[in-house]
Amino acid sequence: MATTTVMHTLLVPEKSQDQQGVFYQDVIRGLSAKNKFLEAKYFYDAEGDRLFQQIMQLQEYYPTACEMEILQGQSAAICKTILDSTTHFDVVELGAGDATKSIHLLRELLKGKTDFTYYPVDISGNVIAQLERSLPQQLPGLRVQGMHGEYFEMLREVSILSGRNKVVLCLGGNIGNFTPTEARQFCRQLRNYLQPGDLVIIGFDLKKHPQVILNAYNDRSGVTKEFNLNLLRRINRELGGNFDTSKFDHYATYDPGTGACKSYLVSLEVQQVKVGNKLFEFGLHETMYMEISQKYSIEETDCLATQSGFGPLADFYDSRSWFADCVWHCI
Repeated sequence: MATTTVMHTLLVPEKSQDQQGVFYQDVIRGLSAKNKFLEAKYFYDAEGDRLFQQIMQLQEYYPTACEMEILQGQSAAICKTILDSTTHFDVVELGAGDATKSIHLLRELLKGKTDFTYYPVDISGNVIAQLERSLPQQLPGLRVQGMHGEYFEMLREVSILSGRNKVVLCLGGNIGNFTPTEARQFCRQLRNYLQPGDLVIIGFDLKKHPQVILNAYNDRSGVTKEFNLNLLRRINRELGGNFDTSKFDHYATYDPGTGACKSYLVSLEVQQVKVGNKLFEFGLHETMYMEISQKYSIEETDCLATQSGFGPLADFYDSRSWFADCVWHCI
């Protein structure tokens, strides 16, 4: 999981008019695989969003507070890094959500009389409309132009609207929702939509004591378990499934060597599950892979940057060095 309610916007759902059909096909494909899986982008119905809001308030779930600490306390230093590199730019935020973190950076840029337009990008039209209403009230003088759509399509639109350099925000540790290979593909694709001199500020959840990470994804109150089980309930409701959630348990695992924190659901008995007109067999203790939350060392973030066409400029840490917002420039 990433650290905002919009973590799923990096895992962009298809824009087909037949989204239910796509959802169904993705579920059937996952349940038909030798090693069963479900796609994390489907966690976020209304109930999933509500549960993730709860997760972010849990004592064990540290990433949200860590990145907020960085942006509340170090926005002036981040802005100086930006202005040392470019003074003629606009700010584009991918998966802007409610902008509760980026607002600190925007406020600091306004304080310095920087001339820029803020382009929040989100797949939720409601999110964009709310930002266009609320941010100018909170930050008088801020120019906001919301972009409702898929990330790279909207980046292309912004480049047409403005010839300035871009400062692209990818906050919240959303990059952790990808495997390292997928993250590299995403960053290379992002670089293809940018120009030399553009900057990216990207949040990474860092490797730390394994138990701290494991606790964050296996909380004592069981909210993360409910968050995972909620996807089965969504399948029941929207796709005619008959999952009995009492017959599944949640299991999180963390490999400190690879940095991969993975979540599974485990079948507690031999059972059959029907989705639509398809029937699936689950064995006793058979697992179903749900999501990855990849953790990085700062050396690995630097390597990801250079492999993707960026150069690392600066890294900003919380007081425990558990999270980093990394500033990269386009080479």
